[in-house]
Amino acid sequence: MADLLDGQTAFSGTQDIREQHRFNVKRLENYLAERMHAFTPPLTVQQFKGGQSNPTYQLITPAQKYVLRRKPPGKLLPSAHAIDREYRIISALYPTGFPVPRPLLLCEDESIIGTTFYVMEFVEGRIYWGPLLPDQTPQQRHAIYDAMNETLALLHNLDWRRLGLGDFGKQGNYVARQIARWTKQYKASETERIDEMEKLIDWLPQHLPQCPRDAIVHGDFRLDNMILHPTEPRVLAVLDWELCTIGDPMADFTYHLLQWQMPGEGSNTGATLLGARLPELGIPSMQEYTRWYLARTNRKTFPELDYYAAYNFFRLAGILQGIVGRVRDGTAASPQAGKNVARVRPLAERGWHFAKRAGALG
Repeated sequence: MADLLDGQTAFSGTQDIREQHRFNVKRLENYLAERMHAFTPPLTVQQFKGGQSNPTYQLITPAQKYVLRRKPPGKLLPSAHAIDREYRIISALYPTGFPVPRPLLLCEDESIIGTTFYVMEFVEGRIYWGPLLPDQTPQQRHAIYDAMNETLALLHNLDWRRLGLGDFGKQGNYVARQIARWTKQYKASETERIDEMEKLIDWLPQHLPQCPRDAIVHGDFRLDNMILHPTEPRVLAVLDWELCTIGDPMADFTYHLLQWQMPGEGSNTGATLLGARLPELGIPSMQEYTRWYLARTNRKTFPELDYYAAYNFFRLAGILQGIVGRVRDGTAASPQAGKNVARVRPLAERGWHFAKRAGALG
């Protein structure tokens, strides 16, 4: 419980802007005042503690608050930090009623703050940085998990072609492309050899699952990437769309299932559902939660959970190794990012554990 509370403190709220992420606030104020109808100077800026990829800021004016997300300055990995794609997807989703913040402005003029950025509305609510929800009753926890499940199913049921997203991502072979992408980025950021990662890099592409249809995939759908209503078990906004594309919805859903499978040393807060007394907490089992999702998306067959777990632990290890590489290169957005170096190996080992359960030898 202490780890969870420490994580909640470490990642919640705002702070002064970190030195490496500073910019000319007055220049931004002038730019927004010219382009946003309701914007009222003067502007004050704070940086959110959470987020390890794209620096995120709270913009405070006398009239209202906004949120700004930007690419980090400095050397970046290829295809990473796709701020323009984030803005495009929330712009497509917002009119449908899917819970995302209202997008307000995209700026690709790097002379304003040094990198591409976008501005969206500020959504007031709760963000939880661990899955145990210690301040909630069993009934409230159950309702929050139900709301998360419903939200992801809603995303996967949307007709992405009708939303004008036909060119938002390549169709088919999503898992194969993800394995290739994160293998490449893992190698580009590698700081030590991890045998289990090498085994996964070899085994995963040879045992790909069948994907009957494509959908919008969030890519990082977790409890701490959504804002809940201040008092109700309702998702007000899903955040952090950097990894969103068109792909295998089951890969997206099973990534979300990692909170039931995550080793403590692989978690960003040290808190997971692995080993927790779920019935007492009011939290559904992974199997029950999966059945909810399958019913909501009209699927008849249970997914290959062991393969997808191996894939998702590999993918997460690759993502975190990229953050480790940015620490090395001085571009990481969060001071917590350096802790990820200790998380990569446990994630790779966990991934290989599930690969062996799926039939891998060695």
